[in-house]
Amino acid sequence: MNHNLHRPLLEVAIATLAIVSIVSSTAAQDASLFHRAAPQGPQDLSLKNTSFVFRELPPEARPRELQKHDIITVLVDFRSRFLSEGDAESRKTASLTATLTDWIKLDSGSLKPAPQSDGDPKVAGSLNSQFRAESDVELRDSLTFRMGAEIVDILPNGNLVIEGHLNIRNNEERWRISLTGVVRRESIQADRTVNSDAIFDLDIDKEELGQVRDGYARGWMGRLYDRFKPF
Repeated sequence: MNHNLHRPLLEVAIATLAIVSIVSSTAAQDASLFHRAAPQGPQDLSLKNTSFVFRELPPEARPRELQKHDIITVLVDFRSRFLSEGDAESRKTASLTATLTDWIKLDSGSLKPAPQSDGDPKVAGSLNSQFRAESDVELRDSLTFRMGAEIVDILPNGNLVIEGHLNIRNNEERWRISLTGVVRRESIQADRTVNSDAIFDLDIDKEELGQVRDGYARGWMGRLYDRFKPF
């Protein structure tokens, strides 16, 4: 047997086995973080176990769950428009003609027919009444501001009861605004703001005091007249 002939074949087989071993070792050492497996099994992909630059925020910088007495910001943007039109008309016409043909009198304890010596009494009259009224009312209101509110209570279902007060004084002018309502936790944004249209049972009380208010305010006589409207 020619050993020189089989020697190249043996070297080729050894080289093939070495290449297969290197390829298998390379596949097992995949550098991809998305295919990395934990010693006890696969992990869910997250920023913490896939990023080289991930750093956890300190406890004081992490967002905290809303609790009682925390402060949130309410963005009030209330707009309303009311339009009412009316037209009423009433007419009445009546006439009356009455004649008394017989009457009675008391004579010696007995009722007897009374003679109509001057003729039968008559009554005649007419009534003509006409009423017409027109009304056209259009009201537009707009209220836009932002204010802080305190969480005064937490309901059993997780909804938050909020309350806020705003008091501004500028020389003789003074504005007082109070706000209460109930809001869901999901309606509050990450920056702790909430729109007024997401607040249930919203109650806003706005009061103005000062010279400007006194200039256009009605007097007590005007309020009394508008309430009872005698004419």
